[in-house]
Amino acid sequence: MDELIKKAAEDLSGAKMVTALTGAGISVESGIPPFRGKGGLWEKYDPMEVAHIDAFLQNPTKVWTLLFKDMKEVLDKAKPSDSHKGLAKLEEFGILKTIITQNVDGLHQMAGNTDVIEFHGNMAWQRCMECDAHFKTSNVEITEIPPRCDCGGILRPNAVLFGEMIPQEALWRSRQVATDCDVMLVIGTSAVVQPAALMPVVAKESGAKIIEINPESTLLTGDISDYLIKGSAGEVMNGILAQIEKMG
Repeated sequence: MDELIKKAAEDLSGAKMVTALTGAGISVESGIPPFRGKGGLWEKYDPMEVAHIDAFLQNPTKVWTLLFKDMKEVLDKAKPSDSHKGLAKLEEFGILKTIITQNVDGLHQMAGNTDVIEFHGNMAWQRCMECDAHFKTSNVEITEIPPRCDCGGILRPNAVLFGEMIPQEALWRSRQVATDCDVMLVIGTSAVVQPAALMPVVAKESGAKIIEINPESTLLTGDISDYLIKGSAGEVMNGILAQIEKMG
């Protein structure tokens, strides 16, 4: 692993433009459970019942009670992990330019990254379904469920629910940065959910080097990734940063 960490540090330091693609694995270290896979929220709930726009419109009280209330409590406590801080540090060093994320927790921005493309929106903010006013989730009181805006409208997370479209600008920009980068870091994603899973393929076809950081092999390993560094995202990122700092 040490040799691969050294190689990643060299590849990142020598790159002209680095893009990162992140998934739920990067936020597990912040105490946020993943949606998919072992221990994921979709083992506990049917997403079509609690995370589909139709389900929310039919019964916002039920969806807030079963899903959004718990997620708000988790997000209110969550802090950026070492991997989030590591990516912010890479931006500070002038190495990393853009993050494409499937996550809805806002932790990349909290860590200090400034250019974050969010495929699925952001649960760190709520918006009113009547007047479109926006509120920080942490500032929203849930003494009443569903919580309401001053205008009386129901609040909903500013995230993309099942049955809703991914923002067009997120699609366009992510494809652009994937095409333009010469190194892509893929961290904490199983690369199953489209269209995010397509971005490393776009980068690879445009000549980029793909560095994967995951605890296990994924669909990208071998065919798309140039190499996989197996381990926890935070541990690997700390190793890469230490190596970059050593290189001066």
